[in-house]
Amino acid sequence: MNPLNPPAPADSSVDLRGRTALVTGAAGGIGAACALRLAAAGARVHAVDRDAPGLDALRARAEHLPGAVEAVLLDLTDLDAAEHAAAGTDILVNNAGTQLVRPIQDFPPEEFRAVLALLLEAPFRLLRGALPHMYARGWGRVVNISSVHGLRASAYKSAYVAAKHGLEGLSKVTALEGAPHGVTSNCVSPGYVRTPLVEKQLADQAALHGIPAESVLTEILLADSAVKRLIEPGEVAEAVVYLCGPHASFITGSTLTMDGGWTAH
Repeated sequence: MNPLNPPAPADSSVDLRGRTALVTGAAGGIGAACALRLAAAGARVHAVDRDAPGLDALRARAEHLPGAVEAVLLDLTDLDAAEHAAAGTDILVNNAGTQLVRPIQDFPPEEFRAVLALLLEAPFRLLRGALPHMYARGWGRVVNISSVHGLRASAYKSAYVAAKHGLEGLSKVTALEGAPHGVTSNCVSPGYVRTPLVEKQLADQAALHGIPAESVLTEILLADSAVKRLIEPGEVAEAVVYLCGPHASFITGSTLTMDGGWTAH
């Protein structure tokens, strides 16, 4: 097998029938892959996003799966609504994200606040909504889609790096508080994933670094990765489902790093 080619999805034995999952940012990219993978394991998935057409397409893709995908049209910056939506959740996947690439001196303060609200404050409010049900059942799984930028910094990404570092810390606090109640909390921290969020950065990065857009992937995004390719959303989804399964019950407060060797430097 060519090591630069992504592997086929694993045939996992994780059985999530009877569990209710909530996945944010579920209309595309990593979120859609996670929603479909959890439904394939038998979970009833509440797919949360503000992209109605994307959610409709996701439901159509999930029709043949053992579990079910239900669309929840919601803007997570409505924090009270986000907390309410998480009630009754057994598995919480905090995935929704956004990105803006600017030097600190040019970074709009309102955009900084907006990034932190979506990437850090919304996960906190979702946890507030989900944990009482998890504690009552004596079982719960929290998987936070962080990033290599929750472990390392890159220039021009002050809000995103700050939010992801905060999410890593929030995940660890959740692990400590949840352990007596049968709840685990972990981060999955990938490098650059083949998603619209990453593709949108190419033009911004090209302008900031003064290079052609086609050079950004190799010269900027993958410069520190030993494995010179983007991660596929399905690979991240497999890691998420693994952390929800029985073999991962002792893994909590940890970060599963999927960065192609970036943090090995």
